[in-house]
Amino acid sequence: MSTSLAVLSGCTTGAGFALLVRELLRPQPSLAAALQRTPPGGAQQSEAPRDRDAVWGRWLVDRFGDLPGVRIPTQNLALLQQTPERFVLTKVALAALGLLAPAVAATPWLLLGVGMPFYVPAVAGLAVATLLWIMPDLSVRDQAKRAREEFAHALTAYLDLVALKRSGGSGPTEAMERAAAVGKGWPFQLLQTALLRARVDRIPPWEALEELHREHDLPALEDIAEIMRRSAHDGAAVYTSLRARAQSLRTELLEAQAAEANANSERMTAPGALLAVLVMLLIAFPAVLRILET
Repeated sequence: MSTSLAVLSGCTTGAGFALLVRELLRPQPSLAAALQRTPPGGAQQSEAPRDRDAVWGRWLVDRFGDLPGVRIPTQNLALLQQTPERFVLTKVALAALGLLAPAVAATPWLLLGVGMPFYVPAVAGLAVATLLWIMPDLSVRDQAKRAREEFAHALTAYLDLVALKRSGGSGPTEAMERAAAVGKGWPFQLLQTALLRARVDRIPPWEALEELHREHDLPALEDIAEIMRRSAHDGAAVYTSLRARAQSLRTELLEAQAAEANANSERMTAPGALLAVLVMLLIAFPAVLRILET
C-alpha cells in the first residue's frame, strides 16, 4: 500500500512539474498558422488575445502584491524595461519549482523502498523555495546597479556635449536635444525619448529629466535639470558648470570603482589565507605522522 501511494504521489508531482515547465517554456507560435487565422484584407480582430504570462502575472500582483514579503522594485524594473507582472510570475514559478524539486528527487528513493521521513523533503523544499524566491530580487538589484553605472558613464559624455552645444550658441532645449541625438546606446535613447516627450507635451526639457530621475532613480539627472533651468531663467553661462559636473561625476565613478576593487581584494584575503594554511598542513602532515608512529 505504501509503495502504491508513493508511486501515485510521484506521478502526480511529476505531472505538475511537467506542466509548469511546459508553461514556462511555451514554444513560439507558428507564423503560417497565425497568417491563416488573419481575416482577409488585413482586418484586425476587435480584441487581440492577451499574453498569458501578463494575465497570470497581473492576477498574482493583484492578489499577492500587497503582502509584506512581496516587494516589487518598480524603479529598477522600469530601468531594466521589465514588467512587475513578469517579475512576480518569475518569483512564484521559481518558488514552486524549489518546493517541488526535493519531492521529485525523493520519489525514486521511495520507489526503491528506502525509508525517509516525510519532513525531510518538506523542509528541503521550503529552504530551496525560499532561496529561489529571493533570487529575482537580487538579480534585478544587481542588474539595475550595473545599468545605473553605465548610464552615469554615458551621462558624463552627454554633459560635455551639452556644454559644447551651449558654448556654440545653441539654446538650452536645442543643446540638450542635439547632444542626446549624438549617442546610440540605450542611455542616449532614454534621454531622446524623455526630450521627445517633453517636446510633444510642451514642457521644458529639464522637467522631463526630473521626471526621468523620479521614474528610474537617476540622481545625476536632477543636477543637470537644475543647471539647465538656471541657464534658461537667469541667462547664466553653463559651460563651466556642466564641465565641472561632468568631471565630478567621473571622479565619483572612479572612486566607486576603486572602492569596489578594494572590497573584492579584501574578500579574497580569507580564501588565500585558508589555502596557505591547508598547504602548510599538507606539508607538515608526513612529519607529524612519522613522529606519532615513533
